[in-house]
Amino acid sequence: MRQVNGVIVAACRTWRPARLLKEFVGLKADKLLAQKLARLLSGSRLFRIAAMLVLPFIGVVAAFGIAPDTVTEPVTRKQVVQELALPAALTPGNADDGYWREERIQRGDTLADLLARLGAADDDALQFLRNSRTARTLYQLTPGRTVRAHVAGDGRLLALRYQNGGKVLNVERLGEGFSAAEDPVELERRVLMMSSEIRSSLFAATDAAGLSDAVAIQVADIFSTDIDFHRDLRRGDQFSVVYEMFYDQGEPVRSGRVLAAEFINVGKLYRAVYFQYSEGQGGYYTPDGRNIRKTFLRSPLEFSRISSGFTNSRFHPVLRQWRAHKGIDYAASTGTRVKATGDGIVEVAGRQGAYGNLVVLRHQSKFTTWYGHLSGIAKGIRKGARVAQGEVVGYVGATGLATGPHLHYEFRINNVHQNPLRVVLPSAPPISADLKPAFDAAAAPLSQQLALLRSTNIARLD
Repeated sequence: MRQVNGVIVAACRTWRPARLLKEFVGLKADKLLAQKLARLLSGSRLFRIAAMLVLPFIGVVAAFGIAPDTVTEPVTRKQVVQELALPAALTPGNADDGYWREERIQRGDTLADLLARLGAADDDALQFLRNSRTARTLYQLTPGRTVRAHVAGDGRLLALRYQNGGKVLNVERLGEGFSAAEDPVELERRVLMMSSEIRSSLFAATDAAGLSDAVAIQVADIFSTDIDFHRDLRRGDQFSVVYEMFYDQGEPVRSGRVLAAEFINVGKLYRAVYFQYSEGQGGYYTPDGRNIRKTFLRSPLEFSRISSGFTNSRFHPVLRQWRAHKGIDYAASTGTRVKATGDGIVEVAGRQGAYGNLVVLRHQSKFTTWYGHLSGIAKGIRKGARVAQGEVVGYVGATGLATGPHLHYEFRINNVHQNPLRVVLPSAPPISADLKPAFDAAAAPLSQQLALLRSTNIARLD
């Protein structure tokens, strides 16, 4: 083909049609026909048009340039029969070597159904698995999880492996009996990346993208001091996340920590990377080392809606009169977790008149936060106890003067009510100078991953 193309190009440059057609057609066709065509088209504009039309099909002509009625040499065919030895593991004498097979648990499966699909026709194994206390994990056949079995050629179960709930069940045949042991699973850590766009809610976007609720909650928690996910979220907001995922022999088991995240809310960019500054301790910072945490969270609930805002005049639904409402009411279902918005010490934990079940926390010296109408107070929350930001202090309810389940939240400075949604919150300390080099080294690759995600096409998820 390269020879044919070379001839055509060289001839076209000099516009010598006779040479062109003689050289080209002469390769695979009748030379006499070539000469006649050359005399006919030589020096005419028609040649130029013909050449342009012919060039795209040169490969086709060259490929099928065998003249009609050409007799080809017959191809000799010979049948070869050869006996091949089976691999040793598949011969009847080595049936005990068996094979490994994996099956995914289906809804409605019984243990007998599962063993049958695994190819284990072994009544002794089924009896052992039904009666063994250690093998009781198999009673919880979680749809979607996988079971691996080592089965002999004659259908005997040689071994079985099932991972569920952070533990792995290993069953082995020992002579005519079986042994079973349950051990902690050794997980493989992988770092994954995901980018998406909000079309309705954060949970809807993360579900459609295959992210777990645990990752969604972490993203909301990371940016909770800057974004109120109850009222600030908008259709078209974008987020990217770099996070840990843990696998057992290729099967995802659980999500881990969010290592870096980015959120674009109403056109404003927020970024955070995780940095562990000591054993078991770490936090989220902007790529330049500023602490994204404020002293207080914007909201004590992860996801909810505001049913009543901060105002000097509101018609009270129970007292049926106009009065000031010096807090924020968050509508949520009974039992929803209520988090401490800042580190503090419990001043009140109990029943307090119209507040119903109430928790009051003092932060530093002049700040207090109030959490009212709780259905219950969290375990360990009592007067004098220390709590950390984000720790659960109680659960949404309708105790006291309340017409339905909601949280009444107040923020006071020197016992003067402030609007929690508008008060300027002090920031937490940034990365210290001695830790800055280590932080920069850890943050650089995470920032690059966020930049890579931002430059990709965002998946639009409804």
